[in-house]
Amino acid sequence: MLPLVLLLCALVMNSCDNPFAPRSVSRALNGAGLGDQSTVDGLFQNFRYAYLTKDTLVYGRLLDTNFSFVYRDYDTGIDKTWGRDEEMISTTGLFQGSQSLELVFNDVVTAVGDSLNQDISRGFNLTITFNPSDVVFLQGRVDLRIARPSVNDVWKIQRWRDESNF
Repeated sequence: MLPLVLLLCALVMNSCDNPFAPRSVSRALNGAGLGDQSTVDGLFQNFRYAYLTKDTLVYGRLLDTNFSFVYRDYDTGIDKTWGRDEEMISTTGLFQGSQSLELVFNDVVTAVGDSLNQDISRGFNLTITFNPSDVVFLQGRVDLRIARPSVNDVWKIQRWRDESNF
């Protein structure tokens, strides 16, 4: 009986890339993996990875404990802000409510700072697939303030100002 169970397990394990990740996620990654968050590029690589895999743990590690998200409420004409907890709830809802997410960061528009604090502005394209007949394409720009306590630590996002006009 044990050889039959082992054979069955082996067949299941070899039938897909990862039995715990759907093939669509494996294809979407296209070689992308987790980056070294002690580099700015690694932070953006992890940001993209979190969206592609809809991984809230990876996403949460990107955000500083004092994180704030700032966006323009065009109905009222004022800027609104929320903190890390609200960001995690919002992002979890997006991750759970969509079939797939494709995030592409474009070229850096500006990068000002030093080895501990940087303000980075760059464009992005985000495709949200809720179902095959409901796909949303977004383009915009993020202005991020990233920081780390020392050069031996990882970068974290302290402030995300959304410069998109949806």
